[in-house]
Amino acid sequence: MRVKGMRVKGITLLALFLVTSVAIAEVKPETIGISKMKAPEATWFFVKSTFGPAYIFDSATGDMHGLISLSTFSPAVEPNLSRGEIYSAGSYYSRGNRGDRTDVVDIFDVESLAPIDEIKIPTKVAAALPFRHYIGLMDDKKHLAVFNMTPASSVSIVDIDKRKFVVEISTPGCALIMPSENRSFLQICGDGTLQQIRLDKKGNEQDRIRSEVFFNVDEDPVFDKPVPTPDGWLLLSYKGNIREASVAGKKVTVTDPWSILSEEDKSGNWQTGGGQLMAYHAGLNLIFAVMHQGEPDTHEDPGNEVWIFDRATQRRIARLKLTTSGSNLLVSQTEEPLLTVTGVDGQLHVYDVKKMKLVRSINQVGGPAGLLQGF
Repeated sequence: MRVKGMRVKGITLLALFLVTSVAIAEVKPETIGISKMKAPEATWFFVKSTFGPAYIFDSATGDMHGLISLSTFSPAVEPNLSRGEIYSAGSYYSRGNRGDRTDVVDIFDVESLAPIDEIKIPTKVAAALPFRHYIGLMDDKKHLAVFNMTPASSVSIVDIDKRKFVVEISTPGCALIMPSENRSFLQICGDGTLQQIRLDKKGNEQDRIRSEVFFNVDEDPVFDKPVPTPDGWLLLSYKGNIREASVAGKKVTVTDPWSILSEEDKSGNWQTGGGQLMAYHAGLNLIFAVMHQGEPDTHEDPGNEVWIFDRATQRRIARLKLTTSGSNLLVSQTEEPLLTVTGVDGQLHVYDVKKMKLVRSINQVGGPAGLLQGF
């Protein structure tokens, strides 16, 4: 009886083992999927950390929609929604922060945010800190320009269609990439002028021209933080003078300056300052500037107010007091504009421009926010 019972028990255990094995065999192994991001909306923006990735947030909700893994040495990103791509120039070292250096333009898919290609370029990318206009896409949506500094300045041109480096263009004394019409870009130069370089259809330099001298770098230099408008660029000086730059044919024109500071403002030691210290809303034709009270040479200090100016009348129409001092500005190009400010508390603060009040704060933005960019 005992032997028989042991046999029955053994058969039962064997049956259970076989059933379990069959059940396990029928379970399909999990696969790792890739989530796709929906099409970016007008209130979405990039937060480029000082050293590292770019986060994608929505100022209307505070939600985070994605993250792009970038080189530690990458100044900015450049979206090209017509191709469903995002570009970033950066440097990579064989031993992390030392060793053999390789510079590339990384290409990311806008839906998955995954890297899909890379283009090697000269190891000269100016990538010490986040800078919006160290990379720029030409209006043909085919050629990408990357600013170099070794410290000699130059520009690398990349053909996005053919996925290849085209040429390095020497630009002594001139910096930035400010895209303009007909495959061209402007640069701010140390001699007080603007330089325009135009490319041919293959991406090589076709011609270059200069504006008249319009500022003195010793008396009132221009910030290297220009802001685009539908017809050109806004330029702000250390003393609060705004000029507008535009191109017509083969002539670069810069308007006479107007001051954002009244005599009373000047006597109160009001200054512009911060990182991205100016923003522009095209629909309402409004200019925003970060302001603080301080002595000369405090142009990098954060501000406790944002002043709003009517571009057409060149007059201040409002003063927004910030709940937390901030450095970088970005305004959504929507009918109900949202102004995002990077606070010294490490948060992003979003203000309703028309209601002139704080509507939300975004707490987790990864590392220090070095740059705000729209799509």
